[in-house]
Amino acid sequence: MIRVLLVDDHAMLRAGFRTILGTQSDIEVVGEAGTGADAVTQAARLQPDVITMDVQMPDMDGIEATRRIVADPAITASVAIVTTFDRDEYLFQALDAGAGGFLLKNAGPEELITAVRALAAGDGILAPEVTRRVLARFAAASPPVPVTQVTRTSSPGAASVLAEPLTEREGEVLALMADARSNAEIAAALFIGEATVKTHVSRVLQKLGARDRVQAIVLAHRHGLA
Repeated sequence: MIRVLLVDDHAMLRAGFRTILGTQSDIEVVGEAGTGADAVTQAARLQPDVITMDVQMPDMDGIEATRRIVADPAITASVAIVTTFDRDEYLFQALDAGAGGFLLKNAGPEELITAVRALAAGDGILAPEVTRRVLARFAAASPPVPVTQVTRTSSPGAASVLAEPLTEREGEVLALMADARSNAEIAAALFIGEATVKTHVSRVLQKLGARDRVQAIVLAHRHGLA
């Protein structure tokens, strides 16, 4: 069962998300929060697998709430920023805060369900409409740095030294990940099975020191790996 915490200051939107997710036998909405501060408290108390997080909220915005949640080692939830994408800078700040994905508020029910399942599986999710725009802008904000010069830091969005070099196949997988390809699309492009793709993705994340798929994609663009 995938446990979900809904965070948004609009009760009607939370109700809509709850109704959509409630139709799925493998998803359970375990709580709601209307402010960022409450989201941090509820995340620690309820220990959800996935959190859908609004950006603009009273008391504490979704970016700061995400940063605190990701920084807490006792909370293992993946956070998806749910946005209208009217402020690009929020998205870039959220990536650095450790968000595991983005979903537009006008997404259809199936997109929401798919996003929740992907995040619960550790895949991360970026809305197709914003993927390349976000990554291109984010990469442009920081000039590529040779991997050998990248140092480990405690920042959720910071890169770490490659534990060991990527193999040729892992490099191909990372390049396709950076192009916003799903595991199924990567498998088709490389003529390998999805299970094999998952293994390569796991190794790439480990070598990059990335928390999740989205962070790996950002690191790939930022440091010239893809």
